Amino acid sequence: MSDALRIERSASVLTLWLNRPALHNAFDASLIAQLTAALEAAGRDDHVRAVVLAGEGASFSAGADMQWMRGMAAASEEDNRQDSLALARLMRTLDELPKPTIARVQGAAFGGGVGLVACCDIAIASTSARFGLTESRLGLLPAVISPYVIDAIGPRQARRWFATGEHFDAETALRIGLVHQLIEPERIDEAVQRQLGLLDKAGPVASSSAKDLVRRVALGRDRDATDRDNAALIARLRVSAEGQEGLGAFLDKRSPHWVTQD
Repeated sequence: MSDALRIERSASVLTLWLNRPALHNAFDASLIAQLTAALEAAGRDDHVRAVVLAGEGASFSAGADMQWMRGMAAASEEDNRQDSLALARLMRTLDELPKPTIARVQGAAFGGGVGLVACCDIAIASTSARFGLTESRLGLLPAVISPYVIDAIGPRQARRWFATGEHFDAETALRIGLVHQLIEPERIDEAVQRQLGLLDKAGPVASSSAKDLVRRVALGRDRDATDRDNAALIARLRVSAEGQEGLGAFLDKRSPHWVTQD
């Protein structure tokens, strides 16, 4: 693995550190591939009982890397579809990992970073963390991560946050179900260890099978078709006139044309 993903092993716990603090742990195609591979390896490792997903520095993950998005804005619809399917594979791998997962959200999580939080079984956030599904500000939608975010916060909440792209605080994230627990920043590792201790007391097969039970009872839908449809949607949006204007404005650090100027 490159320096962008740091893997730490302590007994039966695997911690995957997003390690691009200067870029707020934003991800690109390389980091998506590395994180997917690390999760798949963890899923096959009988010695791993739990996986913690964490971010170095001030942010958990700001979502997509600006330079990566610049390249995708110029790419074809088919290239964008394939790119989106890679992200869908990462989210699904994390969501379906046959190990309990904990998101350690010490700072900001935006866009795809919210998707990572939603895919984890347990989400513990600092009281100072902030969140946002900001894609609509770029003329896009959080299509690929939508199944996991909607599962976490419900359709009613998703309709608001998907449409407005507004930021929300940790208290709101707790209230709408995106995270399970808020903790003071200096105590977040203590809270993670407490959850790991509880998982350690559970039967390994039972704790690993819990999410599959919930999925089978609650979801009952064709996830392959959902991934394909969502990847096709975001690919269309990225190459559309509105998507091109939104991404261009973001990269140029200006307001898109649909924003009313004072």
